[in-house]
Amino acid sequence: MAQLPSREGFAEDAPQRPAWRGRTCVRPPPGTRAPPPAHACSLRRGAGRWRRPGGAPRSARALRIVPWAHLCPAVSQAVRAVGGRAQPLRDNYMYLVIEEHTREAVAVDVAVPKRLLEIVGREGVSLTTVLTTHHHWDHARGNAELARLRPGLAVLGADERICALTRRLVHGEELQFGAIHVRCLLTPGHTSGHMSYFLWEEDCPDPPAVFSGDALSVGGCGLRLESTAQQMYQSLVETLGTLPPETKVFCGHEHTLGNLEFAQKVEPGNDHVRAKLSWAKKRDEDDMPTVPSTLGEELLYNPFLRVAEEPVCKFTGKAAPAEVLEALCRERASFERAAEPLQPQARALLALQWGP
Repeated sequence: MAQLPSREGFAEDAPQRPAWRGRTCVRPPPGTRAPPPAHACSLRRGAGRWRRPGGAPRSARALRIVPWAHLCPAVSQAVRAVGGRAQPLRDNYMYLVIEEHTREAVAVDVAVPKRLLEIVGREGVSLTTVLTTHHHWDHARGNAELARLRPGLAVLGADERICALTRRLVHGEELQFGAIHVRCLLTPGHTSGHMSYFLWEEDCPDPPAVFSGDALSVGGCGLRLESTAQQMYQSLVETLGTLPPETKVFCGHEHTLGNLEFAQKVEPGNDHVRAKLSWAKKRDEDDMPTVPSTLGEELLYNPFLRVAEEPVCKFTGKAAPAEVLEALCRERASFERAAEPLQPQARALLALQWGP
């Protein structure tokens, strides 16, 4: 079983979160509970199958994902001056994808480069590539420093505004890192150049994964800032929504609780929303992450993927899917403004590994 990333260098006063490895867990601290098996935080062998016809499961998996979340503005030195105020990273996820056979590593959305390099060093892997979902500071801020520290590092994305970009990707392009395949999916909506990354391992029983940045999150999606409602609909429903239902969704932020509270407003009679919200509240109380979900789950409770469903259309008063989505975005913005706290709540730092 692979070793969990160390917590060395993390803030001493930050609450500690237990680290789970699929169905087998490190002994939890007193007073904490294991995550419910229905929403296990893992990419594990046997969790689902998606492989090309004629393929047989291989005995040893190559894909491993090490998520790292920066959720503590109170102790963060990662700040940006915006409008004269310091804007800390509050709830970002960044990921390290490790090819276990070649020990090559690919980072997704580098928010805190020094922490990433610490994990790379502890894992003993070679970081060769950065995949950036979009150009916003909280997802691309670490690219320049990584490029300076690691000459020859490939920084890839779909938007020329991405810091330190070395090559621009196009929709449908496929990359390969050892046994790991990556399909680049252009998903405009949050930004015009937003790219999501769909990963799978050939002939492997593990489910595939999608790194969706701010295009799709657990129970919601990112704000529509630069694209049309029709483009956003195509990104969510036609591009991401048609991936295999067992696909693990690794998003860019820990926004699940607020997303599901809005989803409950949209569909108060949806039992899947009610159950997921109850689960998310318990995770929040236990200071545990809610990422990843699966696409199949999202189709049951995420209103932004359910724009053709009668209760969602009734809530918005619209019928055309793109118009339903546009109305949902407006309602969600109003909902968030009404629910926004006066002071941000300090959250914990998190370093977790999913998988065996």
